[in-house]
Amino acid sequence: QVQLVESGGGLVQAGGSLRLSCAASGRTFSYYTMGWFRQAPGKERDIVAAISASSGSTYAADSVKGRFTISRDNAKNTVYLQMNSLKPDDTAVYYCAARREYGLVVTRTGYDYWGQGTQVTVSS
Repeated sequence: QVQLVESGGGLVQAGGSLRLSCAASGRTFSYYTMGWFRQAPGKERDIVAAISASSGSTYAADSVKGRFTISRDNAKNTVYLQMNSLKPDDTAVYYCAARREYGLVVTRTGYDYWGQGTQVTVSS
């Protein structure tokens, strides 16, 4: 079992930056593919970015490509989402997720463990 705890959300003006962190429990973090998802009110929970266990492969949704960067520190059992040039459309609850099996996937159903979420609000 893996427990995920997100932090770093908050209120920021458009054009600003935030860095989200997700701390994972357990000794097998380095084997998991990790993902960041977000869900705005009334919308589906969608992939934002994902990173393979070895950091060799990453994925970013078209809507955040060039602005958001996912990274991980396996020694600290932590995955990060650096968000730059934030826009009001980025306002959502951001969730961290872990996938037990090998492979970079971008669908919600491909992930096994979820954090409780952290709110990001971007004002115009």
